[in-house]
Amino acid sequence: MSEPFADDPIEIFLALDEAQNPDAVRAAAAKKLAVPIDELPELHVLRRAIDARGKHTRFHVLLGVGPAASKDEWALPHPQEVRSPTRVVIVGSGPAGLFCAYELARHGIASRIIERGKRVQPRRRDIALLNREGRVDSNSNYCFGEGGAGTYSDGKLYTRAHKRGSVRDVLEILALHGAPPEILVDARPHIGSNRLPKVVTALRERLEAVGVEFHFESRLERIVVESRGRERRVCGVELADGRSFAADAVVLATGHSARDVFEMLDELHVTLEPKGFALGVRVEHPQALINRIQYGADVGHAALPSAYYRLATTVEDRGVFSFCMCPGGWIVPATTEPGAQVVNGMSLSKRNSPFANSGIVVGIEPEDWQAQGFDGPLGGVRFQEQIERAAYEAGGGGLRAPATLMKDFVAGRGSSRVPQSSYRPGLTATELDEVVDAAGVRISEPLRAGLARFAARMPGFLGDDAVLVGVETRTSSPVRVPRNGDTLESPDIRGLYPSGEGAGYAGGIVSAALDGKRIAMTVSAVV
Repeated sequence: MSEPFADDPIEIFLALDEAQNPDAVRAAAAKKLAVPIDELPELHVLRRAIDARGKHTRFHVLLGVGPAASKDEWALPHPQEVRSPTRVVIVGSGPAGLFCAYELARHGIASRIIERGKRVQPRRRDIALLNREGRVDSNSNYCFGEGGAGTYSDGKLYTRAHKRGSVRDVLEILALHGAPPEILVDARPHIGSNRLPKVVTALRERLEAVGVEFHFESRLERIVVESRGRERRVCGVELADGRSFAADAVVLATGHSARDVFEMLDELHVTLEPKGFALGVRVEHPQALINRIQYGADVGHAALPSAYYRLATTVEDRGVFSFCMCPGGWIVPATTEPGAQVVNGMSLSKRNSPFANSGIVVGIEPEDWQAQGFDGPLGGVRFQEQIERAAYEAGGGGLRAPATLMKDFVAGRGSSRVPQSSYRPGLTATELDEVVDAAGVRISEPLRAGLARFAARMPGFLGDDAVLVGVETRTSSPVRVPRNGDTLESPDIRGLYPSGEGAGYAGGIVSAALDGKRIAMTVSAVV
């Protein structure tokens, strides 16, 4: 075989039927390279994506020359037996915390993870009560518990954070612990809320086997700090149950909903900065409609999954965009506090629900809520809280969600009826303008204009069964915890390492995992 393409990926496009046929794949690759099929070496798929831009839907495939890496070659090096004493405390068992502990274990460094929530199985029961009875456990819900918010909220692995570290390494670690191998090649990898709990459990058991400690139902009460001259330094943590652990390093990986942690940091005089985020609603359609819009004449083909969409526009300098789109999914109650209403989306691995949902959100900045009197570094949190309380009241309690037909919302009116929905606590027909604008910032106006533009791009999007469900407020943290660019420590307390989504440095499972690994590399050099 000639040298010029020995190491270069081969890009091909395949018809829907061809993509399932290895001989057709090889024939397309040989045609692309202008060589006989019998001269082709072994090929393997590097990346696979659906291309629905033309008249017919195709598969876009990137092939590598030579055999694919075997499972024995994934995620090297593996964790090793960790050294005592344990001087690193990681707060939170979400992706930032888990992957921080994993990377430390690769270096033989012991860590101790404390998690306010429960293990996967008892957490599942609390989530069932949340869905069925609207009963909120503030420490065990869709946001808090083993694996963090992603465990029961889908497991989407799509990221643009490729400059932050090896995305491939994160995916290989997940695949090594039970995630489907397809995540290594799919352009939009996804595990599913039915599979991810098993992956998270396997990761924890792997870490426990090499000596990493896990303490569930253990809420952080206070970070213990000592002064050494003019310098303040971490020396341990205290838990709500009275226990305490000494530490030379504390990694804060608590997620975007741990509001009490922000309060504690503020009391410790740790610098906090208000950070822009996005809020809005969940839109839900019949999945069959989204399939028809996206796939056209090819709709119903056995090779096509439930269709996905991604939408974005700018309305008077304010971004309006889809967020966390869930093909074949469910809308779920994502509040962490009684008396507040928050929604999110999720789907199982097969994505076979009859509904499609997505956040449709509007970008807001600190000056927006500050103009309404929500001052200070936690002003964004207070802003979120007011809208969430308004949504709870509009829903009528019991975590029923306020909802408006999209066509009514775009026309500037409320709804007297709503369609069947995947949201199990139920919907209450109302006027969502009053809910999303409850804290004084006029979110409804750019949201209405954005939805009208999206409907123009996707004929049928503004259909009779399209419903808006409120509210989507937890898209990301409204607070950033600054850190030193070189050491990644808080500039106020040595040994304190803010990490992941809650600290404002990630926006999903993979980017949070990468940030946790990055923190671990820094910590491993100093402990």
